[in-house]
Amino acid sequence: MGTVYRARDEFLDREVAVKLARSAASTPDEQRETDAEAKILARLNHHSLVTLLDAGTHLSDTGTQQVYLVMELVAGPDLRERLQDGPLGARPVAQLGYDLAVGLDYMHGADVVHRDVKPANIMLFDYRGDDTRLRAKLTDFGVALIARGPQPQSGTFTGTAAYMSPEQARGETVGTASDIYSLGLVLLQCLTGVPAYPGPALESAVARLLEPPAIPATLEEGFRVLLREMTALEPQQRPSAHDVSLALYELAVAPRARHRQSPPLIPEDEAERMAAVRRYNLLDTPPDGAFDRITALAARLFSVPVAIVSVVDTDRIWFKSHHGTDVEQIDRDPGLCASAILQDDAWVVSDARADPRTLANPLVAGKFGLQFYAGVPLHTRDGHNLGTLCILDREPRDFTDADVRTLEDLAAIVMNDLELRLEGQQALSA
Repeated sequence: MGTVYRARDEFLDREVAVKLARSAASTPDEQRETDAEAKILARLNHHSLVTLLDAGTHLSDTGTQQVYLVMELVAGPDLRERLQDGPLGARPVAQLGYDLAVGLDYMHGADVVHRDVKPANIMLFDYRGDDTRLRAKLTDFGVALIARGPQPQSGTFTGTAAYMSPEQARGETVGTASDIYSLGLVLLQCLTGVPAYPGPALESAVARLLEPPAIPATLEEGFRVLLREMTALEPQQRPSAHDVSLALYELAVAPRARHRQSPPLIPEDEAERMAAVRRYNLLDTPPDGAFDRITALAARLFSVPVAIVSVVDTDRIWFKSHHGTDVEQIDRDPGLCASAILQDDAWVVSDARADPRTLANPLVAGKFGLQFYAGVPLHTRDGHNLGTLCILDREPRDFTDADVRTLEDLAAIVMNDLELRLEGQQALSA
C-alpha cells in the first residue's frame, strides 16, 4: 500500500518513519479512500499500536496528491525477520501474542478491523534495551476498515493470502473475528517456524476453506486449545481479542507460577478494573501539573528521591507523574504497583534486600538499587484500584502508621481530582 522510509524530524531532532501511500486517486471519492489510513490511525492511541505523529498531502510536480504519514520509528526488526532465525519458545510467543491481543482488543473496541495481521506488520522492540522481554507493536493500517462502515464489494478480498481468514478468502463481510484468525496463524507460525498455509496466493487462500491448520500435538495443551479456537472456520466460534489476551497472559506466567508462591498479578475483577481505567482516560496523556505537584510534595514530606502516580495497565505500569525519575513505564510483571493494587491498604517494603516478596525484583536486584517501597492504591468510588501513589528510596527505612495515613491522604487528593474531572466531562457530554 506504500513505501516506508526512515527519516529525521529536523525540528524535534528525532528519527521517525514516513510512509508515502501509493495512490491513483483521480476523484474526490478516491482521494477520501486514500486518506482513510491517516484517519484510522489518528483515532487510535495504544502502546501496542504504532503511533501516528503527523499526516498530510504532498502535491507532486505532475499535479497529483500523495498522502504521507509520519509515525513513530520502532527500533527493532519485524517478526518476519525474526522468524527467519527459527521458531520462538512458548513463553516469548505468549508474551508477544498478549501484546498484540490487547492492541486488537483496543482497536476492536473502536470498531476498527486491521485485516492484515501478519509477521511483516508486527514490529519487535524492548523498553529497556537489554532484550529481557521483547514487546510487539502492530503497524500498517493500509487496508484497515471501520467494522460498521461500508465494506468492499462482495466477491473481492483484501489482505495477505497466507494469513487471511476464511471469510476474507471468500470475499465476504469481514469483522473483528477475522483479525483473531490471522493472529492465530501468526502465533502458530511463531511456535512451529513455518506458515500454516504456504504456497501461491490463490492456493493458500483456498486451502483454509478445505481444512483447519495443522496444530502439532507437541505444543502444550493451553496453546493447542487456544489456537484451535482462534482458527475456527466460523467467525462466531472464535474468542474475542480480550479473551485471547487473558489466555495468553496465563500461558506467559504459568511457567514461573510453578516455581514461586507469590500471589497472582491479575485481580479477580480485572475486566471491570480496566474498564474503570479507561473511564478516567488517563493512559498516555501529557504531563499534568496537578499530579506533578502531588508527587513533588510526597517526595518532600517523606524525604525520598522518587515519588510516582502510577496507572496499572493490562501489561505495563504507566507513570502519570514521576518525580525523581525519567522512566515513564515498566512491565507489569515485575512492578511493585501491580502487587499494591491487589489489596485495599498500603503495601510497604521496609527493606527490599531482606523481603522475600522483592528479592528477585529487577528494581531491587538491578542498577536502580531499590531498597524501600511504600504504595497505596488509588481507589475509585465504585471500588476499583486504578494504580498507586508510591514512594521509593535506595535506603531501607521505617514507615509508621502516621506515614501510611499521610500517603493515603495524598492518594485521596489524586482521586478527588480525577473524580472532579470525570464529573466535568460527563456534564459536558450531557
